[in-house]
Amino acid sequence: MNTSLLARCTTALLLGLLALAPVQAARIKEVAAIEGVRSNQLTGFGLVIGLDGTGDQTTQMPYTTQTLSNYLQQMGITLAPELASRLQLKNVAAVLVTAQLPAFARPGQAMDVTVSSLGNAKSLKGGTLVATPLRGADGQVYALAQGSLVIAGAGASAGGSRVQINHLTAGRIPAGAQIERAVPTPLLEGESVRLSLDASDFQTARRVAGAINTRFGDGVARALDGRTVDVRAPTTPNDRINFLAELEELPLENSVPAAKVVINSRTGSIVLNQAVTLGPCAIAHGNLSISISATPVISQPGPLSGGQTVVTEQATIEVRQEPGMLIQLPAAPRLADVVRALNTLGATPQDLLAILQAIKAAGALNAELEVI
Repeated sequence: MNTSLLARCTTALLLGLLALAPVQAARIKEVAAIEGVRSNQLTGFGLVIGLDGTGDQTTQMPYTTQTLSNYLQQMGITLAPELASRLQLKNVAAVLVTAQLPAFARPGQAMDVTVSSLGNAKSLKGGTLVATPLRGADGQVYALAQGSLVIAGAGASAGGSRVQINHLTAGRIPAGAQIERAVPTPLLEGESVRLSLDASDFQTARRVAGAINTRFGDGVARALDGRTVDVRAPTTPNDRINFLAELEELPLENSVPAAKVVINSRTGSIVLNQAVTLGPCAIAHGNLSISISATPVISQPGPLSGGQTVVTEQATIEVRQEPGMLIQLPAAPRLADVVRALNTLGATPQDLLAILQAIKAAGALNAELEVI
């Protein structure tokens, strides 16, 4: 048994076991989030110093030199324009710093930041980020980042050869930013809160509202549409937090998601959820391969003829098409049956991408196709 066949059989077995397992009751916190409780993106432009000659080539990256001159001027050191233009600091690199400001974050707390090279630096390993303001979409400064970078990669070069493992121009600083400004969250405002479902589904919205009304009484929750549920909540902060903590733990019995098949066109990965079913259909599938090979042919002139040796190529083209049989797939009401039916085709994951799209177009696949 070859490796690819063994991998397909193992995947089919795992999917079959998952399909035979009983459906677990999901909690509200796993299908919905409280509206307004969210993180915010922060970005900043800064400098990484202390590199071992692997920084930006400042002649090609003038903004690195300009940023360094501005920073030195803030420190009380002013360089003449002719000196600033001749700076050749290979241990400095211009970077972009990104971070996510979590909900309910308070000034003085720390958060992780990601640092990525903006210029032509070869490596940020061993560098230190100088104080960099992190701004939100409104232009306000919400955090200040600084610290030593953690780079997961490694590399070496000598004699024109270079070996590299992972990326050397991007890294993280754990707890590298200190929050300076809080973002107000409207969690305690008004007489109600709203739950936003992760996916638009009227059945899930109805089940969420029903579970809340069963626990806290009729009329507490009502579904506004397929993605939003309005919930009346206590107005005092402590009571509201206790109410939401208990609400998020409520189970949703027999919660079945909408049938969906997710296809990754780059890697060939295919994921089916438990609601996918297959109608009866017939499929014919065969492979067509074309191989082109070139063989060098040397023409040698005769002795004393004054001719030149000529090298040409002789191309050979071979077309091979495997015969495809017409296979009838029965109706498959369960995920295990769908997996078993698709495995009878003996197709690779890349072939299944086209097959599933064709089955969907024929109306035999009862699921939504999503290509990522």
